[in-house]
Amino acid sequence: MRKVLVIVSQASDGTFWCHTEKDVYGAGLNAAGQTVKEAKDDLLACLEEAKADYEESGKTAEQVEFRYQYDLQSFFDYFSFLNVTEVAKRAGINPSLMRQYTRGIKTAGEKTYERLTACMASITKDLQAASFR
Repeated sequence: MRKVLVIVSQASDGTFWCHTEKDVYGAGLNAAGQTVKEAKDDLLACLEEAKADYEESGKTAEQVEFRYQYDLQSFFDYFSFLNVTEVAKRAGINPSLMRQYTRGIKTAGEKTYERLTACMASITKDLQAASFR
């Protein structure tokens, strides 16, 4: 199975875009939507079309697994159940500044992304350890 990185970002007009870092089935894939979910759904439709064209040319298409890399606006659009303020507090980031990042008013730096990556790894670990009875 081939793993392909998909970059997810919000455009200046408020729409969300997905594009593959590398070609898939001989083509770079691009998709858009009013939400990240719409953009991801559009990307999957593009993948199926590219796969069909690839197989029509007599080639064998290997399975593709997408990994997603989000900007802050896209991340909190897609994972809207996460509270921006609480994630900021947990990551040691000023909540007001974090809200400005998620609205695209200010741009987060590399250290902020590193803090958020560590925070999300911690949240993931906590969720994987949780269960209900």
